Amino acid sequence: MGLFSRAKPKIKIQTTKKDGFSGWLKCTHCNELIHANELEQNSNCCPKCDYHYRLSVNERLKSLADEGTFQEMFVELHPIDALNFVDTEPYLERLASAKEKSGRDEAILVGTCQIGGHSTAIGIMDFNFMGGSMGSVVGEKLTRLIEHAIQERLPMLIISTSGGARMQESIFSLMQMAKTSAALAKLHEAQLPYISLLANPTTGGVTASFASLGDIIIAEPNALICFAGPRVIEQTIGHQLPPGAQKSEFLLQHGMIDCIVNRHELKNKLKELLGFFERSNGMQEDNGTVPNNTAKVQTPIETKSSKKNNRH
Repeated sequence: MGLFSRAKPKIKIQTTKKDGFSGWLKCTHCNELIHANELEQNSNCCPKCDYHYRLSVNERLKSLADEGTFQEMFVELHPIDALNFVDTEPYLERLASAKEKSGRDEAILVGTCQIGGHSTAIGIMDFNFMGGSMGSVVGEKLTRLIEHAIQERLPMLIISTSGGARMQESIFSLMQMAKTSAALAKLHEAQLPYISLLANPTTGGVTASFASLGDIIIAEPNALICFAGPRVIEQTIGHQLPPGAQKSEFLLQHGMIDCIVNRHELKNKLKELLGFFERSNGMQEDNGTVPNNTAKVQTPIETKSSKKNNRH
């Protein structure tokens, strides 16, 4: 009986680790160990292989816009469930979960800012909100921003990262492809520049509409840019795609984009492009008119047309 009645030893048992997350991560591209602080200080790029991880909307804005110059617009627009759509859960519940996860009301942030001293209308898509999917509010915010850019004679910059059209809004989502494209056509008629930046991933209806309509199309390194993903295509045609197909390097080689810019150099490149367009188009003339004789200034990058001419 003494064996079973003996007092239990006073040994403290640690059931949980005190340290928690140590901060070390394994790069999904090169498999090297990197620290979270090191990754943050390097613009969310792997310091070993320079793989570009996703940026949040706030991180992207901080990396591009001059400090204190951003003014958000059209905050009064919010998505609704016009179709009473239900799949595995109601659409309104998905919206609530997305808001809680991302801290935003929609998959895009729009407004005006200065980039290197150049006033710019900017739209930044948020992949953390339902995969950056394009619903009616995303299309409406972009369209209103484009119209504002025309009115104020501002250049346009859209940073795309999206899984495509939002299935929960059905035809209302698909209509945004035509609406944003029509608005960009008016921007082109006003002789105002549109720079499209494609981040990883840019797919579906976003790729098939405004993301591919830029006067200059820039992509980040190793970004997935496509309409249908590689797995869907391989299952459809029964063949594997070439290595690296649908990546930004492959698209540059085949003339689908104009240039690939490392994240660390992106703001300087945008400043250079905006300065070029401002000099050649006279976007910010006091009388608000478009010059009849646009000065021909040497482009700071090789465009798609020049690449095609060089191949012939």
